[in-house]
Amino acid sequence: MTDTRHDFTNTAMPPVVGAGWGWMLGYGVLSALLGLAAFAWPFAATMAATLVIGAFFIAAGAISIAAGIFGRGHDGRGYAIGFGLVSLIIGCIMAFEPATGALSLTLLVTVWLAVRGAMEIVWGSRMRRGKGMMIALGVINLILAAFVLATLPFSALTLPGYILGISFLFGGIASITSALAHKKGEPAFSV
Repeated sequence: MTDTRHDFTNTAMPPVVGAGWGWMLGYGVLSALLGLAAFAWPFAATMAATLVIGAFFIAAGAISIAAGIFGRGHDGRGYAIGFGLVSLIIGCIMAFEPATGALSLTLLVTVWLAVRGAMEIVWGSRMRRGKGMMIALGVINLILAAFVLATLPFSALTLPGYILGISFLFGGIASITSALAHKKGEPAFSV
């Protein structure tokens, strides 16, 4: 009698060099175009971002409330319901009053810039090397925070769109360069 069993563990084909580079390139081009569109129409990009974030808050709130109501036997039921209600309210404000949501997002970014700037100045003053660069970065972030505050409400209606544009544009450029390198044989997204 002959043994007809096969060992299939070593039959995997090695990855094809450059496989999938076209998809990476397509994603990169689309992402870069979306980034440029966000720069061209920052108000529309801000409203779109606010609506999407609002939808996420609504979904998270609904699931948290359901987990609190139907999740028996855990101590955090009240917390889950309370957190869900807060998320649901914030999500509804962002979805049904996107200008208010955009203002809230912009104020959060402003607070983040101000706190970061202050921390960079304090940290920079304690550094031995790179002190000037860190302090300069902190000052720039404080100036940016002051600029955003001084230009409210206009900045609230465009800043999130510009941030989205920067993210999509540079993410797209990174994907395009990785795709072209991958086409030539480099590993995808190699460092």
